[in-house]
Amino acid sequence: MKKILLCVMAMAVVTMFYSCKQNSNVCRIQGVVNGEQFEGKRIFLVPFTGPKTAETVDSMEIKDGKFHFETDSMQMYKLLIDLRFRVGIQPLLVIGEPGEVRVVIDSVSHAMGTPQNDSLEKWKARTEIHNRELGKMRRYIADLQKQGDTVRAKYIQQRADSFHLVYKNYSRQMAENLKEGVLHDFLKNMFPLTYQRKYPDGRVVTMNADTNEEITE
Repeated sequence: MKKILLCVMAMAVVTMFYSCKQNSNVCRIQGVVNGEQFEGKRIFLVPFTGPKTAETVDSMEIKDGKFHFETDSMQMYKLLIDLRFRVGIQPLLVIGEPGEVRVVIDSVSHAMGTPQNDSLEKWKARTEIHNRELGKMRRYIADLQKQGDTVRAKYIQQRADSFHLVYKNYSRQMAENLKEGVLHDFLKNMFPLTYQRKYPDGRVVTMNADTNEEITE
């Protein structure tokens, strides 16, 4: 009887250990959607890269302003409201990192709760500020060009280029600090230091991604 009891207890411990091990690899996304108009609508968890099929895309109905997803695939996703009701809502990048990710879907959406998603949220905030300011500069440049003021337009363009380079280097430094992971790879791919250019004669040269000049050895 004691042997049977010990066997049962051992099996229970193994089952609990296996269950905990499985759960430790799961990303649980707990989200809220602001706006009664989204009640009963569907929200989609879509892989950022790769095929978008019934096997890779998950969805669920928003109920009481809430939704949740679970995934054990460590990759970048997009959270998207049904296309027919998406106006005014900001799509959100989220990383399927083990742990609980808290999400708010609104005109400005947020995700936080795990290390990479917290870093992604910081980068997102910096990106939004950068895009607003760069947009202002570009509109100002366009106005100056319409007025025929090419000198000032060129000066503002140089400032805009410098401003954008600071942002690119900020993103690159964040990738270096992360060292590895989904966000690291995402930022490295988005802001490379170099790229390859192929000429009609078949030559392939390495170009500086910031100056678009050929790098000579």
